[in-house]
Amino acid sequence: MWQQHLAILPILIPLFTALLQLLPWGDRPQPKRRAIGLSASILTLVASAFLVTEVNSQEMLVYLLGNWEAPFGIVLMVDKLSAMMMLLTAILALPVLVYGCYSEDNLGSHFHALFQFQIMGIMGAFATGDLFNLFVFFEVLLISSYALLMHGGGKFRVRATLHYVLLNLLGSALFLIAIGTLYGVTGTLNMADMAVKIQALSGDQAMLAKAGALMLLIVFGLKAALLPLHFWLPQAYSTTSGVVAALFAIMTKVGVYSIIRVYTLIFGADANELALVAHDWLWVMGLLTMLAGALGILAARDLRLMVAYLVVISVGTILTAYSLFSTQTTGAALFYLVHSTFVTGALFLLADVMAFERGKTASRIVSGKQMANHSTYAVMFLVAAVAVIGLPPLSGFVSKLMILESASANGHNFWLWAAIIGATFIMLVAVTRAGSKMIWHTLSGKPSEQSAPLGKRAALASLLLLSLLMTVFAHPIQQYTQSVAEQLERTEDYPKWVLKAPEVSDE
Repeated sequence: MWQQHLAILPILIPLFTALLQLLPWGDRPQPKRRAIGLSASILTLVASAFLVTEVNSQEMLVYLLGNWEAPFGIVLMVDKLSAMMMLLTAILALPVLVYGCYSEDNLGSHFHALFQFQIMGIMGAFATGDLFNLFVFFEVLLISSYALLMHGGGKFRVRATLHYVLLNLLGSALFLIAIGTLYGVTGTLNMADMAVKIQALSGDQAMLAKAGALMLLIVFGLKAALLPLHFWLPQAYSTTSGVVAALFAIMTKVGVYSIIRVYTLIFGADANELALVAHDWLWVMGLLTMLAGALGILAARDLRLMVAYLVVISVGTILTAYSLFSTQTTGAALFYLVHSTFVTGALFLLADVMAFERGKTASRIVSGKQMANHSTYAVMFLVAAVAVIGLPPLSGFVSKLMILESASANGHNFWLWAAIIGATFIMLVAVTRAGSKMIWHTLSGKPSEQSAPLGKRAALASLLLLSLLMTVFAHPIQQYTQSVAEQLERTEDYPKWVLKAPEVSDE
């Protein structure tokens, strides 16, 4: 049955697309690469949507490459969380790629191939069932991101990319040490198998495994931009091109996903001596990450930098809610994860088109000349601001209300309420100030004649529309994220599915 191959299709489609786009293609190759890339992104979106439908009915798809049985062979393990993240990536990537096809792809070499390799790495990280292949897919997406961050050139991008590369090389080395330590004490890297073997550890072996677990937390915290490992993100995201920053709205979520996956399945409530080993750290670091992001947006004097700090706040919010380790708060955090990915991606694109039309003032939060599409951007900024701050009635308000209500029965709810409401108030002040300066208070004189292409504005509008759709369809989306959280809690099901999975072929 073709459905058995759904787990690997979102990885294979961008892989082969990238290889096709690296071919010369004769005269005027760029239109052909654009057509191939857009077609592939649509196919990836369709495959991811089918995958969500299939997983929703079957609970989990396990794909054994080469029919090598787990835990000895390479395994793709797609549950409701993996499928949701893969669909989220595919939905975000399509309008971002459409935006990039309007001359943004001409700013550097091999943009389209790098874009597809990036998608492949992200999809693989969400689908893999063992820690070593999680490392492999991390490296695929990181190598692509190094080149994409410098897309278009410039000394600021080179400097920010250098910091990003050095930190991630250090993170990669620590990742290998961590999985080597865990392999030494458990004899496996398959996540489901490791979850079983971790429960039997005690004494010195348990302490070694704890050291490996905390090293992994550092690695994933770096990828997610969790304080104090967040300082690379604002400069990297604010200096790169708008299309790359919008795609990278999903990048921090790879780190968040890895934390949720590893510290629920392997080091969750059933891990005996290692149970919930990271949750106290996540609680404190999540709250401090929200605080750092809030201070960052207050200090930001550039719209791109402000949006980058909004990403930091979103990471802190998600991981703080997850650290309470209840089904309700995890489900609410996942709803917020989807919302924040779409709205921050849209804001990066909005900052880019506004910077283009404002001329010399670019994206700095100062008064400038009126833009060619001033009214359009004013409406878009208002919608994005309401969504990202969390004001009613849009998806930001819905998701934050879900988190606060779900935490009401928890002993830490006072601090969570204080952090989220405090961060929301600071976001209201900072975002309102930016909108007032850049849109309301404009300089007198002739408006700018530079107008962003209609296709760019349409791609941006489609991302903003997703926030509106999340508001309209909040109930079914909330039901799905709640079912994801419930499945995550049933950790005993994973070994049954993965270690005794029906054979499938990758032929």
